[in-house]
Amino acid sequence: MRVAYDGAAFDESALAATWTDQLQGWLNQAVAAGIAEPNAMVLATADAEGRPSSRTVLCKGLDDRGVVFYTNYTSSKSHDLTATRYASVTFPWYALHRQVHVRGEVEKVGVKETAEYWAQRPRGSQLGAWASPQSRVVDGRRALDNALHGIERRFADVERIPAPPHWGGWRIRPDLVEFWQGREDRMHDRLRYVRNDDGWQIERVAP
Repeated sequence: MRVAYDGAAFDESALAATWTDQLQGWLNQAVAAGIAEPNAMVLATADAEGRPSSRTVLCKGLDDRGVVFYTNYTSSKSHDLTATRYASVTFPWYALHRQVHVRGEVEKVGVKETAEYWAQRPRGSQLGAWASPQSRVVDGRRALDNALHGIERRFADVERIPAPPHWGGWRIRPDLVEFWQGREDRMHDRLRYVRNDDGWQIERVAP
């Protein structure tokens, strides 16, 4: 299986002034191209022993502070992040022959910011966050369904469901953001923003 990458040239003159603007611009283009879930990103973490894990999460925040996703703080990914305080994510826009890689230290999103995002979630997603003991072993699907039914009864008369205390956001504060554009003959363009003591510098690396 082989695909020919025929993307347009991507050079330093095409880069936005900041990594945030560049990522937002490519994200907008992915949306315009009809990419399914263009904010999906593969999150890579490692546990305290260095054993890696990866999974897909959704980017729910992007600004000059970093990239944000939300999850259960008792999940495997959160245990990894608590242990190492470092992570990376990759946005895989295969149809555009593009990907963006972000890596850096992590921090928990503040309570106020988490509450603002939580209020935008569909009620069903809110109930699911309360019901699911994420990453724990459960005794079959019925156990999950029963847990959800119990939460539905608990909040049946509650108009605004509060965020669970065990749920919230993680922010990756980048020290490197790489933009990858597929090119012919596997001579891809890789341009990256790298944080240093003076701010950010631009580097090109070989494919």
